Formats: sequence, structure tokens, C-alpha cells
Amino acid sequence: MVRKILTLFVAAAAIISCSTNQITGRNQLRLVPESELNSMAQQQYQQFLSENRVVSPSADRDAEMVRRVGNRVSSAITRYFREKGQNLEGYQWQFNLVADNAANAWAMPGGKVVVYTGLLPITQNEAALGVVLGHEIAHAVLAHGNERMSQGLVQQLGGVALSVALANKPAATQNLFLNAYGVGSQVGVLLPFSRKQELEADRYGLIFAAMAGYNPREAIPLWQRMEKASNGQKPPEFMSTHPSEGHRIEQLQKYMPEALQYYKPGTAQR
Repeated sequence: MVRKILTLFVAAAAIISCSTNQITGRNQLRLVPESELNSMAQQQYQQFLSENRVVSPSADRDAEMVRRVGNRVSSAITRYFREKGQNLEGYQWQFNLVADNAANAWAMPGGKVVVYTGLLPITQNEAALGVVLGHEIAHAVLAHGNERMSQGLVQQLGGVALSVALANKPAATQNLFLNAYGVGSQVGVLLPFSRKQELEADRYGLIFAAMAGYNPREAIPLWQRMEKASNGQKPPEFMSTHPSEGHRIEQLQKYMPEALQYYKPGTAQR
């Protein structure tokens, strides 16, 4: 009886905590205030950087490129939200290149972004990197991480507040956070983004890259290179929450006319 009551309580709390995303129009479970996630992100980001080899932008052209492209994309995102009457509160953007062979990148709340060196042979140019950064940051600014963190709090920790979870189960809560934002080489293995979240990030990532002056058409050859780089190791789409590269490319082509409306050639250097 107690367990049944607790289950009903958690379900009711989840329903109450659903809110409509003002950008996408989709209802999301968001149990955690963004200010709390931003604070946690700042701590986890600094810890990650201290435990990994950060490439200096003053001494490395690739690291300088990551920071430069990131600044352009983040400025475009801030402008997009402002034009929609929304503010990205608590965002203090940081872009770092980390020496790691994984083809990966991720973004935490508050604008804390990492690109791994293993991704650059696949992006190959600044426009493709802009598409990747637009996609990864879209996950953060569209509250996909909050959504996944909230689902994890409900499923694994009974829907308690973040502060309570941190106090009672700090290690488990930290793992939830890191998995929610895909931090680590094995991105998405334990708690992958849903197909709906991935496609939302694709759509808005194209818009953000285009607003930053990067040709969104570069997304198509980028994902073709991603598919080639996977060497057939990824599971079929029906076994994964991620869309396959083929399906993703089909969707990107559908999103392209909208993104191209935001694209002004010549506003980015390359």
C-alpha cells in the first residue's frame, strides 16, 4: 500500500512538473530548476577539465577554431532566443578542445561545451563543426538534459529534489547528470537521447549554425562521414533510440529549407 501511494505521488508530481517548451512547443518533464543545473554544470565542467588534457587555443589552431566557431554559434543562439522573447539566463559560454580520440562533443547547461580531438577528422571544416556545435548546444538550451535528468530522478531516486538527491546519493546523482548530458567517451550508452530529442537538436542545430553564418548543407556530408567512420558498428535503428544516419539525413533534408532561410553566405570566414 505504501509503495502504491508513493508511486501515485511520484506520478502526480511528474504530471505537475510537465511544462511546455516555449521554443519547440513540446511538453517536457522538468523537475530541476535550470539555475540548479547551471550550478552543478559549473562544478562538473571544471572537474572534467582538470581530469583531462585541454588543448590550449593560444598554442593550437584546432583549439582556437573550436573556440571561434563556438563563440559564433553561441551568439547566434542567444540572438535566436531573444528574437523569440526568451532569455538564456545563467549562460556563460566556454568552449574547450580536449585531447581524446573519441568522435564526440557535448554541451552542459550554462554554456559549458567540450569538443574531442577525435571529432575533427570527421567534421573536416568549420561549417560542419558549426553544425555539430549547434546540435550539441541545442540539446542543452532546449532542456533535453533537464528532461533526461528529471526522468532519471523519477526512475532511480523516486523523484526527489536535486538538492536532496545530492545530499543523500551524491555519486548516483552525479552519474545521472553526466549521463544526461552525454559526458564521456561512451556518449549515450547508459541514457541515450530519444529520437524526438535528437531530431529536435538536428532541426534547431541547423538553424543555429545557419544564423552563425555556416552553410547548413554541410550537415549532409558530415553525417555521411559519420556513417562511414562507424564502420558498420552501430546497431540497426530499431535497436537504438538514436536515428540511423540514413534516416537522420532524410530528416535533415526536410529541415534544410527552413534552415536556409536563416543562412546569409559570407557572414562566416569558412
